[in-house]
Amino acid sequence: MNNTAVSENKQLLIPKNFIKVLILSIVLLGICVLASLAFGSRAVGWNELMDGLFHPDVQSHGANVVRQRIARTVFSLMCGAALGVSGALMQAVTRNPIADPSILGVNTGAALFVVCGISFFNIGTAGQYIWLALAGAIITAIFVFGIGSMGSGGATPLKLVLAGAATSAALSSLVMAIMIPRSNVMDQFRFWQVGSVGAGNWNSISVFIPFLIVGILIALFSAPALNAIALGDEAATGLGVRTGTLRLVAAFGGVLLCGAATALAGPIGFIGLLATHMIRLVIGPDLRYIIPMSALSGAIILTISDVCGRILGSPGELEVGVVTAFIGAPILILITMKAKMRTL
Repeated sequence: MNNTAVSENKQLLIPKNFIKVLILSIVLLGICVLASLAFGSRAVGWNELMDGLFHPDVQSHGANVVRQRIARTVFSLMCGAALGVSGALMQAVTRNPIADPSILGVNTGAALFVVCGISFFNIGTAGQYIWLALAGAIITAIFVFGIGSMGSGGATPLKLVLAGAATSAALSSLVMAIMIPRSNVMDQFRFWQVGSVGAGNWNSISVFIPFLIVGILIALFSAPALNAIALGDEAATGLGVRTGTLRLVAAFGGVLLCGAATALAGPIGFIGLLATHMIRLVIGPDLRYIIPMSALSGAIILTISDVCGRILGSPGELEVGVVTAFIGAPILILITMKAKMRTL
């Protein structure tokens, strides 16, 4: 057997822990779905849960509560999957293990365009939000990458993070400058700004589905070539990969997923970072497996965070963006410290 054949066989090998992690993720996902349907400002029992799911003729209060939570749960799963895959794509494109839509300023760019739409054009529907948020996310991503590419060395991971942090701070100031003088805008925008899946309904889900499908397909088809980029641009070019085109397409997929989720749920941070980083630690660096598993883990993290927010904030609720920030910020610090220690 020649070296090429050996290399191809190695590429076809499934990561050692993949099947175990996949089964565990599916089980956890099922538990999260049941918890999301059962817990909230009013917890429901098992019989009410079953009635709400499988007995449409039963019209008890508990069964109706479960039915109202189905759309929220589906919406949470979709947003988590989108943010997880977006994080995987952004980390692959930038070759930066701490890249995330919120860290690179993409969420803030989407937020700026949404608040401008609310302030100056009186937008208020999911379809209008999503196009404005996508425009803001794309323009911000191009700007951050352009700033991060200036100077010697090109777009290094550190320069991209610094450019994203600076851009995010500047855009956040613009958001506040536009919003503060307009009390009506502040009331409409402040709940969206925190990040929540509580407003998820079947209309927003139907608007979200095409963007989710296109973004995930881009990610899956880009995965083999992104594996080559991980070896370095010269090696990838030698393997026939058009690195510039690939980065553009993959980045577009990541921004599409992030922008759509941000438009409908608000700027929820750290999901892409947490989901992708945990999966990479367990199954290795192969993006053909990281991308689908990041979708599963992102859905799990966001849904369980939403459930925790409802339980902790009862009888009201704690917005999921607050919960993910509370969990994600210390983990980001630990990842950064670990990466810095490796370079010493």
